[in-house]
Amino acid sequence: MSSTNNLSDGTPGPIASGKPEAEPRRGRALAISAATLLILVSIALLLPVPFVKLAPGPTYNVVGQVEGTEVIEISGTQTYPTTGDLDMTTVLESGGPRGGLTFVDAMASWFNSADAVVPRELIYPDDVTGEDVQTRQAMLFNTSESDAIAAALNYLELPLQTEVVVTAVYSETPAAGILEPKDQILAIDGAEVTEPVDVSDTVQKNPVGTTFSFSIDRGGEAKKVTLKSADNPDQPGTPYIGIGVGMYYAAEFEINFTLQDVGGPSAGTMFALGIIDKLTPDELTKGRHIAGTGTMSPAGAVGPIGGIRQKLAGASDAGAELFLIPAVHCKEAAGFIPEGLTVTPIATLTEAVEAVKTWTTGGTVKACPASAVGS
Repeated sequence: MSSTNNLSDGTPGPIASGKPEAEPRRGRALAISAATLLILVSIALLLPVPFVKLAPGPTYNVVGQVEGTEVIEISGTQTYPTTGDLDMTTVLESGGPRGGLTFVDAMASWFNSADAVVPRELIYPDDVTGEDVQTRQAMLFNTSESDAIAAALNYLELPLQTEVVVTAVYSETPAAGILEPKDQILAIDGAEVTEPVDVSDTVQKNPVGTTFSFSIDRGGEAKKVTLKSADNPDQPGTPYIGIGVGMYYAAEFEINFTLQDVGGPSAGTMFALGIIDKLTPDELTKGRHIAGTGTMSPAGAVGPIGGIRQKLAGASDAGAELFLIPAVHCKEAAGFIPEGLTVTPIATLTEAVEAVKTWTTGGTVKACPASAVGS
């Protein structure tokens, strides 16, 4: 007997269709799409964005030590003990030519008043490389050291010597690997060098491809090196050797700065104060914790800097009580002065010294307003 696919009551059985299997397929497709979207969003959040983040950086006591080494080493003359802190302040930079800033990092900074996020092009042109930035920052830092020596010795009315030195050596140029920052240039082809312009004039008045003999002093050792000029890629037809040259100021005794991996010009004011503190018998800080910032000219003028919000926060985090600020930044600081930190404006090295002396002897110093006018 033949049989049919019927139920026991004789009604026809279910007929197969594609619908039950289509639902799981649709679910799997949606899950894959969601996972793919999540991955793409995650990648997008971690991709570099064209912004630069500025955050409070470490502080360094210029009359103290870093890793067991004096920040300012002075030898060959009488020095005096110091106590307390004279902190130079720094800014940590993320993004720009030296590294990518992610969208997540940038967004997180919006919720921290001590941080700032700015478009990269406001700070760096598109054609500037990370190595260019590092070289320029090192050059500015070396110049700030030299200018601080000049300002401090002029304040103390001590003799000052001048030297023409290499301030920077740029990569992939004729001078790379031959000259070094802080090399003193004594002569070129036997002609004495007395001003930085002597170097550029000598190179540029000769054709591209000219070979020059440089007499230099490197760390007290006399050397002779040869350099062949090349065509400047930024100014075609102009010969160059790829160095920065500036006037370096020196004492009749040794003053050395030992900080590594720090750049920029804004430590000048605190370096000058540190030199003065070490060379004078009266303690400048008297055990107090003071921080500050500002460029310093050889004549003793305090100049503007960047990242004032970040430096105020960094000084406060380090425990500073008094902060020396270039007078031009007083209004900018309003609204960002941490509680417990007195911020006093200065325009000259003399004003900086007097402010510290007044503060450490219990006097009242002029202070920048803690909040913006009218707020």
